[in-house]
Amino acid sequence: MTEELAVPADDPHLWLEDVTGEDALAWVRAQNERTLGALSGSEEFEALRARVLAALDSDERIPYVRRRGEFLYNYWQDAAHPRGLWRRTTLESYRAEQPDWHVLLDLDAVAAAEGENWVWKGSAVLRPEYRLALVQLSRGGADAVVVREFDLETGDFVSGGFTLPEAKSSVGWLDADRILVGTDFGQGTLTSSGYPRVVKEWRRDTPLDTATVVYAGKVDDVSVRAYHDSTDGFERTFVRRSTTFYTAEEFVRSDDGDLVRIDVPDDAETDVHREWLLISLRTPWAVAGTTHPAGALLATPFDDFLAGGRDLTPLFTPDAHTSLTGYVWTRNHLVLSVLRDVQTRMEVLTPGPDGWSRAPLDGVREFETADVVGTDPHQSDEYLISSSGYTVPSELRLGHVGGEVEVLKRAPAFFDAEGMTVAQHFATSDDGTQVPYFVVTPPGGSTGPTLLNAYGGFEVSLRPGYNSTAGLGWLSRGGTYVVANLRGGGEYGPEWHQSALRENRSRAYEDCAAVARDLVGRGITTPERLGVRGGSNGGLLVGVMLTRYPELFGAIVCQVPLLDMKRYHLLLAGASWMAEYGDPDEPGDWEFIKEYSPYQNAEAGRPYPPTLFMTSTRDDRVHPGHARKMVAKLHDLGYDVPYHENIEGGHGAAADNEQSAFMWALTYTFLWDTLTK
Repeated sequence: MTEELAVPADDPHLWLEDVTGEDALAWVRAQNERTLGALSGSEEFEALRARVLAALDSDERIPYVRRRGEFLYNYWQDAAHPRGLWRRTTLESYRAEQPDWHVLLDLDAVAAAEGENWVWKGSAVLRPEYRLALVQLSRGGADAVVVREFDLETGDFVSGGFTLPEAKSSVGWLDADRILVGTDFGQGTLTSSGYPRVVKEWRRDTPLDTATVVYAGKVDDVSVRAYHDSTDGFERTFVRRSTTFYTAEEFVRSDDGDLVRIDVPDDAETDVHREWLLISLRTPWAVAGTTHPAGALLATPFDDFLAGGRDLTPLFTPDAHTSLTGYVWTRNHLVLSVLRDVQTRMEVLTPGPDGWSRAPLDGVREFETADVVGTDPHQSDEYLISSSGYTVPSELRLGHVGGEVEVLKRAPAFFDAEGMTVAQHFATSDDGTQVPYFVVTPPGGSTGPTLLNAYGGFEVSLRPGYNSTAGLGWLSRGGTYVVANLRGGGEYGPEWHQSALRENRSRAYEDCAAVARDLVGRGITTPERLGVRGGSNGGLLVGVMLTRYPELFGAIVCQVPLLDMKRYHLLLAGASWMAEYGDPDEPGDWEFIKEYSPYQNAEAGRPYPPTLFMTSTRDDRVHPGHARKMVAKLHDLGYDVPYHENIEGGHGAAADNEQSAFMWALTYTFLWDTLTK
């Protein structure tokens, strides 16, 4: 136990925040042993775990790819390669049932040779040659990574190449001999959220401490990063200073190193493609005599805008039922993804001498979600689109804007969906707001238990999609599966999100409670047969369901959660989320935070339903102390709640498919056993 974690009178469980402290880990091991003894080991548990693992490891899964030049790249994990293979193939080979893959990096072999529990965290590849990469590896799945330069032709890490020790770094190429790097350069170079405050230009074969400062933000910023656009004829370097989670200043770097501000609202998002600047608004913007609404997408020539021009073309304008959920460029076109009452629509926009034209992108079906998962914006109008629904496995298609669409891959069905139905309903929240939710009902109707999944934060949209673990662990056993689209999410654009920020946070919780009541009112379930599950911000959500609405639920699973909202901003990346929740050190903010903070509101003698808490020791985003302390307090109050902490896994709570299968088997076993008693 460290001196800083001495036990105060108002928080006797503070010692559990010592992530790898001997006493804290002894407590974790004891809890794990107790929980696993109760939930795992049975024939039914092992059969479920094996089924989920088989689906996660299946060779019939779609190997999703990203085009870089002539090759398609894929990262693949299966039973033989739990850490994974980074590999590539050609489009012609990819069309075959069994593509001919060339393995670039075998992470299992690297981990074994180095005695490290490496987890893949991605790569930045230098274009247009696509030979050199900055590979990012994490110990145990944490957000902090080690960066190493890798040669894709030789298949080796570059001796004497660019390397960075473990940190929450950001890296990108300027050219073959220079990179842009934000990392832990030493004392004072990180923000209070633990992300880089300083970004530098680092030249090959020189010490890191001689790298040239490009920009330095403030300690109370969230982060600073720089990135380079190497599009031929439009080469530009950008710097982004994130002042809060939702506000930033964006700069373009001139040839002499000066930074020129892109003068848009601080809470707007910008995107530059060739000659175009796109501006996505979070709040209304009055400019050049016109007020553009929150959620709008605007376009203008980039150079004209920097020169002071404000001729903005609206490409998307939201309404009460429709929001923009994303967009992506091909070489000459812009593909928009729109949600209409949480159902996907897609269209293609094309700039021309007479303005922007638009046409639908066909093939999206009801209750399915489609996403453009890959384009080649530097060279072609090719796109890869993936679609799936709650009962419809994923399909990957290759198209060219204005041309034919080709089905490349279809995923198998991992559970029998014959006779299952999907419906959308709307619940009425406390203030009259209509809150949508989807219900997947097994054959024969909702006679089994019901599981509600929700998140309600950070403008994250929960859209229909195929989920093999839910299908195997819940639907195929006769359970009803529900997904709620609460305020705080992005399903209806930024205003839907902002309506549940800070002092209005309780609206997300009221929405979740409203959906639970509506499920009962429609006869879909009863409180005793209704479970709720959430992770991260969703873990906070279900923590509030436990302490504020315990009578609505028969079981709860709370994963990698925030729970102690008095101290969340002091733990790991927590300070970066104060724009979402507020600052508990400000008395006015604490007045509304304390009303729902689960750790502070847990009390003895309440009808709390059985609750399973799950987290990861290696989660360096949401501190495992939240879950640990909550469980310890509930034990002190007389509640017998189980707890499981995976040593690896990061914020995803699992570092490989085997760990993921085990986690989901625990989750569904606990819920099923509890709700069917």
